[in-house]
Amino acid sequence: MMASTIPPHFKFKVWNNHPHPNTHLDVIAVRPTRTRRIPTASFCSTHQHHLLHHHIFNHKSSSIRTVLTRVSGDGGGIVDAASQQSASADRNTINSSSPSLGDGYVALFVRMLGLDNDPLDREQAVVALWKYSLGGKQYIDAIMQFRGCLNLTVNLLKSDSSSTCEAAAGLLREIASINLFRESVAESGAIEEITGLLRHSSLTSEVKEQSICTLWNLSVDEKLRMKIANTDLLPLVIRSLEDEDIKVKEAAGGVLANLALSTSLHSIMVEAGVIPKLAKLLRIDVEGSKVIKKEARNALLELAKDEYNRILIVEEGLVIVPMIGAAAYKALTPGLYSWPSLPDGTKIEQSSKAPSKYGASELLLGLNIDDKNAEIDKSKINAVVGRTQQQFLARIGAIEVEDERKSQSVSTSQRFTLLPWMDGVARLVLILGLEDELAISRAAESIADASINEHMRISFKEAGAVKHLVRLLDHNNDSVRFAVTCALERLSVSNSICQLIEAEGVIYPLLNALKHSGTSETLMEKTLDILARILDPGKEMKSKFYEGPVNGSKKGLNAMGRPDATIQFVGNMDETAVSKSTTGKGVMDSAIIARLVEILKTPSPNLQRKASSILEFLTIIEPHLDTILSVDIESGLEAVFQQKILDDTESDMGDQRPELHALKVEEAGLAISAASRLLTKLLDFVQFRQTINAARFTKLLRKTLRSNIPLHNKDWVAACLVKLSSLSGPNQDFDDPVNLEVTLYETVPRLVEQIKTSFSPEAQEAAVIELNRIISEGVVDSTRAVAAEGGIFPLVKVIEEGSERAVEAALAILHNISMDSENHLAIIAAGAIPALRRIVLSQGPQWMRALHLLRTLPT
Repeated sequence: MMASTIPPHFKFKVWNNHPHPNTHLDVIAVRPTRTRRIPTASFCSTHQHHLLHHHIFNHKSSSIRTVLTRVSGDGGGIVDAASQQSASADRNTINSSSPSLGDGYVALFVRMLGLDNDPLDREQAVVALWKYSLGGKQYIDAIMQFRGCLNLTVNLLKSDSSSTCEAAAGLLREIASINLFRESVAESGAIEEITGLLRHSSLTSEVKEQSICTLWNLSVDEKLRMKIANTDLLPLVIRSLEDEDIKVKEAAGGVLANLALSTSLHSIMVEAGVIPKLAKLLRIDVEGSKVIKKEARNALLELAKDEYNRILIVEEGLVIVPMIGAAAYKALTPGLYSWPSLPDGTKIEQSSKAPSKYGASELLLGLNIDDKNAEIDKSKINAVVGRTQQQFLARIGAIEVEDERKSQSVSTSQRFTLLPWMDGVARLVLILGLEDELAISRAAESIADASINEHMRISFKEAGAVKHLVRLLDHNNDSVRFAVTCALERLSVSNSICQLIEAEGVIYPLLNALKHSGTSETLMEKTLDILARILDPGKEMKSKFYEGPVNGSKKGLNAMGRPDATIQFVGNMDETAVSKSTTGKGVMDSAIIARLVEILKTPSPNLQRKASSILEFLTIIEPHLDTILSVDIESGLEAVFQQKILDDTESDMGDQRPELHALKVEEAGLAISAASRLLTKLLDFVQFRQTINAARFTKLLRKTLRSNIPLHNKDWVAACLVKLSSLSGPNQDFDDPVNLEVTLYETVPRLVEQIKTSFSPEAQEAAVIELNRIISEGVVDSTRAVAAEGGIFPLVKVIEEGSERAVEAALAILHNISMDSENHLAIIAAGAIPALRRIVLSQGPQWMRALHLLRTLPT
């Protein structure tokens, strides 16, 4: 170490008497903290000691105060990093003294940090340097002129004395607050030593605070964040969020907020479990937690820039809410007199028209709504509470006022905040009722992002979001309409909310949007999503098997607990959903149907699938069938069956990733399955059968059946092929090309899949027996199809574990497969020989079949 090798007679002279012209301390906030006694052990009795003690340690109070400062003047400065300061008396003492007088003793302090000195002397020296550094940048510059100081200070972090560790970490913290010296602090090994220090379970809160604050200052440098976010240190910082000391929590939150500024570190932080810990700090209300809440919010908002992280944040009970500026809420004009209603639009029936004797009938109305009079769902209660709180804040002008003062430099269109889900849902619905177009579109986008599960979707429904969103579909601003459509698409995933959306009259504006040829593909996809869920051909069947009540709770708000109840609820939105629901009758004109057929001809499989589903729904309505037949539906169906992705060979794939290609094939399979279902339904009508080119569609479907689309997408293709072939007369012979291909490319693969995956012994037995029947009837290439689908291994497993009938059928299938010598290795690899020997030795009913198979295989 440089300082420890300096000879005693060498005199240090520090020529730094003039303060830096750009140095100043900008005090952001001051909070009283615990008082700590700085040790002042006597380390010498010389005259220099008395001078030193007079100028640096002679103060009325030895307490250290925590002051949040921004140090500027060195080309940047710290961002939101706390800096440990002495009390005002200490600062005055340092600043009022001649700088040269204090600087003259810096060399002595650095010399006393040497490893050859007494531990008490080293402790006193580092405490003195720490207090000296609190004076600002010029004092830190004076210390940093001695290059060995950093290494000696880092070495003191290993001390057994808490006071020494605290002072050493505090000095490093002050040095790291200067941009010029951060890299030097990191290169001295401070991060590694702090990592080891934080592992100690008996570490005092003061040492933790100073150590983590050093990391907070270092994390301002983007190049140093990766070193801090290592697998050893990051969990320790995250664990500090649960520390009992609020200052330690604040420091840990500050470190994480800075780390979150680097997008490359997001995945590391999320995997370390930072989101639940930060979200917990925003959900609970702790006294004096203003700083930690701010840092936790900043960190989560940075992480929320990733879509996957947004989902994790919402799952923790937080909602991302746009900050639109306090002025935007001035447009909120609640009615001065209105009869009470729930946020979702449910009205409360007025039982008496006579005014209250005291004029407070409306004011006291809520006193009669309790568990004795009405059973109100918890979700409705939360909606009422959330709406009341947000409307109150808006009316008194208290929304975003404080945040607006702190974020003057950031554009309103880029700012967000995080609120607990109940407040966040109510705030977003409140914004939907404002006049600011940008605010409305941002709120709708946030609703779409937050609607990730049934709880959140129901919360938005109860808060009254649906009626606002449907109303805004007619807005003249394109961005508003797009954001609103995205929000409705996310909400319509829920069966009950989909019915409510339909009841609000959403079909008309959606169809109008669909008519415009200039509609973007993304908007068209969202629009078709909503329409496909409303006009779902299987809706009636789905409602029968829906786990919960379709129209909400059986104990509706209109089911009162007592006959003498003074309050009744009318117009429950859930119950009016069915009565107001439209089924598509009268709203579909020829222009809409022609537009759907045009969509079938687009190259997007997703759009084709949804358009096919809507057209299938319309086939059940007689007037629409004539329209469908008149708009050349055949050309649209042909376009769906001619998927380009199915014609691509391995050379055509080029550099395309296999998983991306598989995803595209699956999307094409879904579109083909929906179109096959539509074609099958149309074949029920005589007028369509008379006009269709059956040979053309048979050829297309046979080609599709032989393609590599997923097996479950071939069900309707096979059914449609069989129906088409039946138009020329019944033919159940396997020699028929259509029946043969259906068997080879749909029936056999489906049976093999059932043998592989079925957990039911009965279902597995039935599949093996049916497969054996097909093979025994001499279907060409059936054994090859079984082997190609990977059926050998599950068949061997059946002969080991299956029932007698299943074993007999499996042995017969394997015997037929073994006739092709190319399958011998696969049968042996599946473990057939040991299983066959056991059957032969057991002399069971199937031992002869097993013996024949053994003789066929090479052993």
